[in-house]
Amino acid sequence: MARKVFYSFHYAPDSWRTSQVRNIGAIEGNRPATDNKWEEVKKGGDKAIQTWIDGQLDGRTCTVVLIGSQTAKRNWIDYEIVKSWNDCKGVLGINIHNLLDTNSEQSNKGSNPFAHLSLKKDGKSLSSIINTYDPPYKTSKNVYNHIAENISDWIEEAIRIRNRY
Repeated sequence: MARKVFYSFHYAPDSWRTSQVRNIGAIEGNRPATDNKWEEVKKGGDKAIQTWIDGQLDGRTCTVVLIGSQTAKRNWIDYEIVKSWNDCKGVLGINIHNLLDTNSEQSNKGSNPFAHLSLKKDGKSLSSIINTYDPPYKTSKNVYNHIAENISDWIEEAIRIRNRY
């Protein structure tokens, strides 16, 4: 059975790369908002954005953070990570910088988005708990294939890790 997954990512620079991962088909992912829908949500302010994110996370078993060059320390990505963790969802990160964008270009590797977040109970950094995967290839097709071959196992591992905490 396919897991229901929420994808967290920085929209503007990474939407093309993330669409490749979302379309793998090994998992059931959330539908991204269209540009028009997202603009409508943003017009409603922070409360509307939070409500939209909460609705998207509802019923998901895992959050996959697709890490691009500018993903770390973005307020809404942080919110999605913390909310997912607090709601007992599995959480993992996948570096996507070597996937090609719409201009057939790769980007720089981004920082770990879990490094500055910590557990409230003991202060342990989420980066020491949550797995982040960096496909060991430079060619976009090989990166894609590596993600496609492993994402289901990574999701299952993220859920097992979360169940231990």
